[in-house]
Amino acid sequence: MSNETYIPALRYNWLTAFYDWLIRLTLPEKEFKNELADQACPQYGHRVLDFGMGTGTLSILIKKRYPFVTMLGIDVDPKVLKIAKHKIAKSKVDVDFYTYGGKKIPLNDCSIDKVVSSLVFHHLLTHQKTDSLKEIYRVLKENGTLHIADWGKPSNFFMRLVAYPFQLFDGIKNTRDNINGRLPELMREAGFKDVCILKKYNTVFGTLQLFEATKRESPNTNFSLN
Repeated sequence: MSNETYIPALRYNWLTAFYDWLIRLTLPEKEFKNELADQACPQYGHRVLDFGMGTGTLSILIKKRYPFVTMLGIDVDPKVLKIAKHKIAKSKVDVDFYTYGGKKIPLNDCSIDKVVSSLVFHHLLTHQKTDSLKEIYRVLKENGTLHIADWGKPSNFFMRLVAYPFQLFDGIKNTRDNINGRLPELMREAGFKDVCILKKYNTVFGTLQLFEATKRESPNTNFSLN
């Protein structure tokens, strides 16, 4: 992925201004983002990266709940980062954020304790998902953890039906891996251990899942479908 080929938050640039409103209206946003923050549970002095931070909602939430962490965010979309800048200033929290090219994350190896990401990976093609996961693995410290909220394999037939219009809107090629349940497999291929799905939400767009994975040299490669 490059900053010339990224897909905006709602696929079309003119819809970006409505992103926060639509997410609040159609998804259990507070619930799943608070759950994601609980899942990450950063400790004092930790450096937390919000990968694909969008309008900054998750970054602000984590910084407010864990003021003792260094909160960083990156995104390829300069338009959405303008919204994030305004929200961060209004919230009066300290979040550093950057526009990046979509390939190499502008951080040193083993420099981040936790990585969080919300509703980003379904925008990426398979090779972009793979490259992004490898970059996240690179910047994470040993025993650092990755926490993702994104669409996953539909939990039942009805969820599969409602997911199809979503796929058409966001692009079949981009969403295929998510809907086919391949995100855990791609995480493991990138080197992550203990990949698991911790929670599922049935929504109007399909099944939203919370994923967790760890960077460590460990023989334990269990994959749990809780």
